[in-house]
Amino acid sequence: MHSAPASDTAPGAGPLDPLAQRYLDHVRFEKRLADRTCTLYRLDLERLSQMAQASGVALMQVQPAHIRRWVAQMHSAGRSGRGIALILSGWRGFYAWLGREGLIASNPVQGVRAPKAPKPLPKALGVDEAVQLAEHENPDDDPWLDARDAAMVELLYGCGLRVAELTGLDVCASDDALRQGRGWIDLQAAEVQVQGKGSKRRTVPLGRAAMQALEHWLALRSQVAGMLNAPTPGTSSQSLALFPGRHGTRLTSQSVWQRLKRRSLQAGLATPVHPHMLRHSFASHVLQSSGDLRAVQELLGHANITTTQVYTRLDFQHLAKAYDAAHPRAKRKN
Repeated sequence: MHSAPASDTAPGAGPLDPLAQRYLDHVRFEKRLADRTCTLYRLDLERLSQMAQASGVALMQVQPAHIRRWVAQMHSAGRSGRGIALILSGWRGFYAWLGREGLIASNPVQGVRAPKAPKPLPKALGVDEAVQLAEHENPDDDPWLDARDAAMVELLYGCGLRVAELTGLDVCASDDALRQGRGWIDLQAAEVQVQGKGSKRRTVPLGRAAMQALEHWLALRSQVAGMLNAPTPGTSSQSLALFPGRHGTRLTSQSVWQRLKRRSLQAGLATPVHPHMLRHSFASHVLQSSGDLRAVQELLGHANITTTQVYTRLDFQHLAKAYDAAHPRAKRKN
């Protein structure tokens, strides 16, 4: 992570500044840091010494303006924001030590931040992969588990639910669900009432495939002792859970992750699928088909539309691939 591009200032070109060597001795012998950590610190300080020398400034005379200029130089040379952040951390520790030794009045690295790394795009399945996962049937699996997992996939992909929203669903509305912040399904209205982040409730429509999967699952769900389909006085949260485990307790988020990973591998997908990947797939596919960013925001329950706008980048990738594959001017000659 500390190796520099060819165009960057390469450490190791000359002797280390005596102050920097004293600091390295301090972290090695007094703080007893690992050899690998000390080696990385040395590379950082060699780079600092060379940059200071090139700017004609002594290490103890370095100012925040120098640090910011050197950060800009490293960034323009191709070093990543994360790599620069690691280098700044090493420099910050060195100047903090100089301050404790009474050699400088202030730390020039304090308050200087590395450039922000671009946020990675959320991982989404292709439409064919998502359908392959949703329609997968395992004849060797327990029909009860297969029906439950299929219904969970349809709600995650068909409704864009978060995993905590999924596990918090009940089979029907109740006063206890309202008090405890749980959601429920309403098959008659073909809707899911969801309790999202910040205790915000939203209504998400149920598609045909999700309705069929839920009806099939509810017909088998009662095989677990204590599972109810309607609230009665004294009904517990566990007995109304839409997705229980074999022992009748509400399924945990971790269990959903494990079941989904297992199902995706059984379905022959190249990448293990996690619940949030299906939420991303839902948003991306709806946006590709409709182009309605505001509707996707409402369906996902995002408080700010800028959170939803990341899916426009996914949609652009989809369009760019289609262009590259189809447009005659996009095809390169061999």
